[in-house]
Amino acid sequence: MSHNSMARLVYMANQIGKFFEVQKHGPVEGIAKHIKAFWDPRMRAQMENHINATGGEGLDPLVLQALKTLPPVSRTDVVVAPEQPLHH
Repeated sequence: MSHNSMARLVYMANQIGKFFEVQKHGPVEGIAKHIKAFWDPRMRAQMENHINATGGEGLDPLVLQALKTLPPVSRTDVVVAPEQPLHH
């Protein structure tokens, strides 16, 4: 995964966090529920890898806390697209 792709996922997760942060009841639960419901397993798996590799670098504390509450993504649920041939 490229740095730009991971930076984009971190940005998206933090934006979700900003929305739920102002909610009065359970921002951590709201963040986790939203990500579990709307993020593709590949996105969640990439975020899990990021957290394992960097400790969650760039993630807001509430977002990191929320992501840590989610069950791990089954890697059998993560479909990897076949590599496309390069066109010249």
